[in-house]
Amino acid sequence: MSSNQKVVLWSKTGCHHCAQVKSLLEANNIAYENVSVDNNDALRDVLEVKYGIRYVPVVEVGGAGKFEAWTDLDLEHLQTLVGAVKVG
Repeated sequence: MSSNQKVVLWSKTGCHHCAQVKSLLEANNIAYENVSVDNNDALRDVLEVKYGIRYVPVVEVGGAGKFEAWTDLDLEHLQTLVGAVKVG
């Protein structure tokens, strides 16, 4: 991963899909910041403003104020983002 790229995972405890995403990131040795939305509606409000959703998982990849977000359960798309991070 290039030094200016950052990966942020928005997740919550007990979320099966969140656990899958964490496993994928860790299996690919990708460092990420985890933002837990557990009992925090203000963080869900942030997701709603940014992406029009209130659910997790959400993965943001980018830097310098520009992020691409993965907001669906399409693991193939996430794998593409992960590949870009590893190459970048």
